[in-house]
Amino acid sequence: MNTPAHIIFAAAAFARPGQPRRNIAALSGAIAPDLSLYLMAAAALASGATPARVFNELYFSEAWQQVFAVDNSFLVWGAVALVGVALRSETLTVFALAALLHLGFDFPLHHDDGRPHFWPLSDWVFESPVSYWDPRAYGRIAGTIEVAACMALLVLLWRRFTGTAARWAIGVAGAALTGPAVLFGFMFS
Repeated sequence: MNTPAHIIFAAAAFARPGQPRRNIAALSGAIAPDLSLYLMAAAALASGATPARVFNELYFSEAWQQVFAVDNSFLVWGAVALVGVALRSETLTVFALAALLHLGFDFPLHHDDGRPHFWPLSDWVFESPVSYWDPRAYGRIAGTIEVAACMALLVLLWRRFTGTAARWAIGVAGAALTGPAVLFGFMFS
């Protein structure tokens, strides 16, 4: 799934009106598994790498995959969730659960660009027959379902949150759904 979709799903699952710490934890946890990708891609692009090199070469490099193994591990995030529960920290627990939700959607939606989700026990990468973006692996269908589900969840969030700032954030999230399609189209055209 695209990162905006992860944010929308986590907000729908975990965010509640009047609970800013919980909500920030949910949104942060939704982004956490993708954060290293954004930071490494930004650094590579800033140093002169082309988008094609970043996403066709560096993304699949051993160095980048080792980083992805850690921040995309069900075992790592499961351990963080258990620590949150043991400490009775709702913030840490929600943060970890949002990251696990992210991984739960990524696992079946990465065709040939998956990550090793069971590090440190295994470097195995599941190659799903379905991609969230690649039309050669049902990406158009999966992408359409993703956007439709996100739109329904945005309606739910709009009804749940009535404050002006929250509704602006919901509107921005809705607009961000189109961002990845435009960006990928620009980068790979």
